Amino acid sequence: MDRNSITGIILIALLVVGYNIIYPPVVEEKTNEQDNTSTTVIVEETIEEKPTSEVADTNNESMSSEERISKYGAFAMSAYGSDDTIIIENDKLELHISAKGGRITAAILKEYQTSDSLPLNLIDKDSSAFNLKFFSENRVINTEDLYFTSNKHSSQSVSMKLMAEGNRFLEYVYTLKEGDYMMDFHVNSNGLNSLIPSNQNALELDWVLNLPHTEKSLDNERMYSTVYYKYLNDDVDYLSETKNEEEELNGKAQWIGFKHQFFSSVLINNNGFDRSAIIKAETHEGSKKFVRELSANITLPYTHKSEESIPLQFYFGPNHYQSLSTYNMDLERMIPLGWGIFRWVNKYAVIPMFNWLDNSITNYGIIILIMTIIIKMVLAPFTLKAYKSQAKMKVLKPEMDKIQEKHKEKDPMKAQQEVMALYKKTGVNPLGGCLPMLLQMPILFAMFRFFPASIELRQKSFLWADDLSSYDSIMSLPFEIPFYGDHVSLFTLLMTVSTILYTRMNSQMSGPQMAQMKWMMYLMPIMFLGFFNNYAAGLSYYYFLANMITFGQQFVMRKFFIDENAIIAQIENNKKKPTKKSKFQKRLEEMARKQQEAAKKRGR
Repeated sequence: MDRNSITGIILIALLVVGYNIIYPPVVEEKTNEQDNTSTTVIVEETIEEKPTSEVADTNNESMSSEERISKYGAFAMSAYGSDDTIIIENDKLELHISAKGGRITAAILKEYQTSDSLPLNLIDKDSSAFNLKFFSENRVINTEDLYFTSNKHSSQSVSMKLMAEGNRFLEYVYTLKEGDYMMDFHVNSNGLNSLIPSNQNALELDWVLNLPHTEKSLDNERMYSTVYYKYLNDDVDYLSETKNEEEELNGKAQWIGFKHQFFSSVLINNNGFDRSAIIKAETHEGSKKFVRELSANITLPYTHKSEESIPLQFYFGPNHYQSLSTYNMDLERMIPLGWGIFRWVNKYAVIPMFNWLDNSITNYGIIILIMTIIIKMVLAPFTLKAYKSQAKMKVLKPEMDKIQEKHKEKDPMKAQQEVMALYKKTGVNPLGGCLPMLLQMPILFAMFRFFPASIELRQKSFLWADDLSSYDSIMSLPFEIPFYGDHVSLFTLLMTVSTILYTRMNSQMSGPQMAQMKWMMYLMPIMFLGFFNNYAAGLSYYYFLANMITFGQQFVMRKFFIDENAIIAQIENNKKKPTKKSKFQKRLEEMARKQQEAAKKRGR
C-alpha cells in the first residue's frame, strides 16, 4: 500500500471514530514542441542539441568504410543514413517512428491535451530509448546506433528494416487498428542465425521513458506514476510510487507498463518475456519537465532459425477502466482503485453507477451530486440506526453521570460494572451506532481513491474548478505554506467549514463528557484542509456535498423518525422486565471482578 493510501485510511478512520457519525463531517527545462504538419518529417538538429547516440552518429558518417566494417561488421551498411521520421496514425493515436533505431519517438493521443492545451505526447524523443542489443561476429550491436529503412508504408502500418550484408535483416513491423490504442508490434529476423552466435538464445531490450509533465500538479503526477507488471497467469504488481526502486522479475512477465497518472505505455508479450527482467522507477527532483524516469531491461527469445518472428503489442493510451478491461489482460489493475474491499466497492458499485450517470448527463458536477444523493439514500438505514443509538445514549446520560459521580476515581471498575448493568437492564447497546459507521468506511475510502484516478474527470470543469481531477484554485499565493501549498482551494475550504460546523453542532448536543475530545474533533478538519488543498477537487466537492446532505438528513430524522418520549418509555419498560445474564456478560463481569481484585492487591 502506498503512503498516500495509508494517510487516507488513517485520516478517514480517525474521522469516523472521532465524530461517531457517518461522514467526515533545479533547473527548469524548456518544453519541446511537437510538429504535426506532415506525414514524413526529416528531423534536423544541431550537434549541441543531439543526445550522445546522435553525436556518435556523426562520427559514423566521418568513418571510412573500413572503420565502419570493423565496428559494425555485417551491419556496416546501416551505420549511417538520414534520420527521417515516418508517421502512422488512426483516429485515436499518432505515432512518429524514427529511421534512427527504428523506434517510436512520439505517441500523440489525439483526443487529449496537456494542462497547457498542447498536444499530449507520451514519449519525449531526446530522453527515451528503445534499443535491441545482441552479439554479431564478436561485436555488440545496438540498434539505437544504426539506421532502419522503411518498407510497405501505409497510413496505419510500416515495416522498418535494419539491413545487413547478404540481404539479411532485422525488422520492426508497427500496425495500428482503427479506433484502438492497442497496436501490433512484430520483431522479425531473416538470416541473422548466421551472424548471431549459437550460444546466444535471447535478445536484450532496453526500454526507457522519461514521463513528460502533462498535468496541473507535478507532485500529484509523481504520486501516481510508476512501473506496473504482470506475470503470466498471475496478479499485477508495481514498484513504489513515492521512492526510487529497482526490482528483478524472476519469471515470465506478460506485460510491463510505464504508468502515468492518467495514461500508460505498455509493452505486451502474451507468450511471456523470456527469463528475467529488471525494472526501475526513479524521480529526478530537480526536473520540472519530467515526472519520473521509468525503465525496463527485457529479454526476448531467440531460437536461431533462419526466419523468426516475435509477436508483441504496444498500448499507448488513457487509463480508462472500461476500455482497459476489454483487453482481458488485467491492464485495468494499473488504475489505483484501492485494495481489498475498497477496490471491490469501486469496481462493482461506484464505477458502474458513475458510468450509468455518465451515459445521460454531461455535467460531471451534477453527476457527483447525484452520486452523493444515491449513496446517502442507500446508507440512510444505517444512519437512522446510528441516530437512534445516539438518542438512547442521550436518554441514559443522566443516570450514567450519577454512576460516575458516585464512584469518581475511587472505584472505576465498579463504575464500569454498574454502567454495563445499566446497558443490560435498559436494552441499550453502546456500540449500536458504531457498527453502521464501520460498514460505511469502505465507501468513504473507495471514493477517496476513485476521484483522483478517474480520467473521466480530467480537465472537466465545474463552477470555478477547471479540472475536477486536480485541485481547484481561487487564489494563488506568492509563497508556499508548509503542509498547505501555494494556492487556496475553495472546495476544500467549504468542506472544512461544513465539517467544523457539524462538529460544533454535535459537540453541543453531546454534552460535557465530550469536552476532552473537542480539541481533536476541531483539529481533524484543519488537518483535512492541508491534505485536501492539493487533492482532486472532485473529492473535496463530494465530501462537502456529503456534509450538507447530512445536515438535512439529521434534521429530518431527528424531527420525524426519532421520538425521545417513545425511547424513554421503551427504556423504562425494559427496566421493569427481568434480565437474564448471557454467558458472554457473565464472563465479562467475571473478568471485571478479577481485574478489580488485582487492582486492590496492587494498592495494598
